Amino acid sequence: MFRRKFKKKCALCKKNMAVILSFRQFPVCEDCQMKRISEEITDAKYKFLNLSDEIYRKSQFLRNIKEFYLRNRTLSEKQVEAFKKAAKDVKEGKEKEPEE
Repeated sequence: MFRRKFKKKCALCKKNMAVILSFRQFPVCEDCQMKRISEEITDAKYKFLNLSDEIYRKSQFLRNIKEFYLRNRTLSEKQVEAFKKAAKDVKEGKEKEPEE
């Protein structure tokens, strides 16, 4: 099933457009989200979150997981597995094709 995507002005910088999946979602553009997740991870258990910026720019999902970690300082096992799988797919260049 194909999911609709909407564009809305970023709620932080008010100049760039952010892609959102529903109108209830808080719109944050890629640049503002990259500023929010720029902190380096020092916890040895979560060192895998230190990826290059270009990988994070390619995947909103990876940015969301890192932002969640920076807020809560913990991740569940399923979040860790999903992050590692998505990071591997992005590094290999696998992109999901939109379903129609």
